[in-house]
Amino acid sequence: MIEIVPLRGVPEVTPDADLAALLIASARAAGGFRELDVVVVTQKVVSKAEGRLVPASEKRAAIDSESVRVLRRQGEMLISETRHGFVCANAGVDESNVPDGNIALLPVDCDASARRLRSRLQHLAGVDVAVIISDTFGRAWRVGQTDVAIGVAGIEPFNDYVGTPDKQGRIMTATRICVADELAGAAELAMGKTDAICAAIVRGATVTRGRAAATEIVRPPEQDLFR
Repeated sequence: MIEIVPLRGVPEVTPDADLAALLIASARAAGGFRELDVVVVTQKVVSKAEGRLVPASEKRAAIDSESVRVLRRQGEMLISETRHGFVCANAGVDESNVPDGNIALLPVDCDASARRLRSRLQHLAGVDVAVIISDTFGRAWRVGQTDVAIGVAGIEPFNDYVGTPDKQGRIMTATRICVADELAGAAELAMGKTDAICAAIVRGATVTRGRAAATEIVRPPEQDLFR
């Protein structure tokens, strides 16, 4: 059975805050972290802790500096490719859930941020947890947004069924379920966008422990039929 536990009561995170310690304090109300928990943390709170904030008056310059390529432009919105390889609106630069007068940029290296947070959580809590950093993305072929994994540490991002027979005995040749994105989306159901909940624990999901990264989720441009 999969259980999703929102971590409530995390205070407003400021630059250089010990995010792991704040999450552990919040998790005590849920019995603390357990072995094999997957901790899903929103990008915004990670960016705040890492000081990735700039004045809102610099939004246009920030979007330009965070973009390596602009794919589409419509009014004030750009669809651009970030240094991480993400294709998203305004290079991930966002002002929601940020102190007035500021905007937040994506972490410089989302996988490195996930690894650092995981290491700190394990050091303080003494248990083996995995970490996913999530962000809200639109999708080229569907209306609406969903949370996806932009940073991963401690689990493989895919459940890979390639080479496995289905129930009729046919060998699957292309099925790789992006479990990291599924966990990010599931956690968002417990966190919401207006409830001031920045993290959730996912327990009981079928995942594979490993050293993979969210960069593996980014489809190479030569395989991307939507660009």
